[in-house]
Amino acid sequence: MSARQTGIVWAYAAFGLTIMFAWTDKPIAMPMNGLIERELALLCFVTALGRCAFTGLYGASLREALYKRGNELKIAHAKIEELAQIDELTGVLNRRYIMRSLNDEMARAQRSGLPCSVAILDIDFFKRINDGYGHPTGDEVLRSFAAALAVHMRSIDKLGRYGGEEFLVVMPDSSKDQAALAIDRLRQMICNLGWDSISDDLQVTFSAGLAQVGSNDAAEDILSRADAALYKAKDAGRNRVMAS
Repeated sequence: MSARQTGIVWAYAAFGLTIMFAWTDKPIAMPMNGLIERELALLCFVTALGRCAFTGLYGASLREALYKRGNELKIAHAKIEELAQIDELTGVLNRRYIMRSLNDEMARAQRSGLPCSVAILDIDFFKRINDGYGHPTGDEVLRSFAAALAVHMRSIDKLGRYGGEEFLVVMPDSSKDQAALAIDRLRQMICNLGWDSISDDLQVTFSAGLAQVGSNDAAEDILSRADAALYKAKDAGRNRVMAS
């Protein structure tokens, strides 16, 4: 029942009881047979009912306010939690939370025996983009790059900014070969995108190294193998995907 409904109920109750008390000619088992005594008793009675009505109305209003504030705090807390997970520039998971996702997915894969692969993506010659086009353009490239990846990835894959121009992709239920095909499709998509809206003659590509989670791997093991594969891709000419 809302605060307004509670107040109405109390008001009707007080009004009804007041009428009954004021106009009845039946004897009342209290020492107030005289008119003045009855009127004083009526005043006390109405005052008490008024206090009860006010208390009920105020209590209901307070409950509603507390309930509303509780919901607002839950929403605010969820928003803060979400913001704490997001890289401010790119809008994908930050390093802390992509590493948490990596550990969670590795543990799940090792328990279940299902495959899980990890890829490190590095934008090719990003320093040249910053030096040649300026840091604002470099920031826009990072934002657009991350957005394009996120749109074309599976919903179960996790994407996070690993550091600088490097991104980490965690791919549950994907073998190394399946992950290599998926990452190469992303590579071709990025390579074929038009970047003229950011700056004329701008071309963006990336190199990637990936590895599959082993049964006894720790996070540093899988990252080390993926990083080694990434350097092989760079040494082989960049704009390619290599697996360890």
